[in-house]
Amino acid sequence: MSEETNQGQGDDLKDKAKKMADEASEKASEFADDVKDSAKDFSDSAKEEWNKVTNSTDNKKMLAGLLAIFVGWLGVHKFVLGYQKEGIIMLVISIIGIVLSCIGIGIFVVWAMGLVGLIEGIMYLTKSDEEFYNTYQVGKKPWF
Repeated sequence: MSEETNQGQGDDLKDKAKKMADEASEKASEFADDVKDSAKDFSDSAKEEWNKVTNSTDNKKMLAGLLAIFVGWLGVHKFVLGYQKEGIIMLVISIIGIVLSCIGIGIFVVWAMGLVGLIEGIMYLTKSDEEFYNTYQVGKKPWF
């Protein structure tokens, strides 16, 4: 009878162990689901924020920077960023400089506008995407 008692206790222990294992597995599964949901929520939130900063229609850092470096004297980069008044100012000054180049002084005016464009282009490209976006597109800082 002691063998049957030991075997019965062994079966009880196996059942308890199985129940505990099932409960632990169930809790681990619930925890894993919670972690997956939290990670997905965080990922979606991060993607949404990143898209706000890097959206090609909103963030024009690369385009404005390259235009400022190569044709900055025309003020095209100002138009790209939505600064029409400043773009017109640079364009008019450059046109006046071209007209005055026949008497010599105009070359310096065009050169000065080119220097302004070059400096702004370098500033645009050396800023982080977020800093550029906040400074020039949200904060609307038109010059330097």
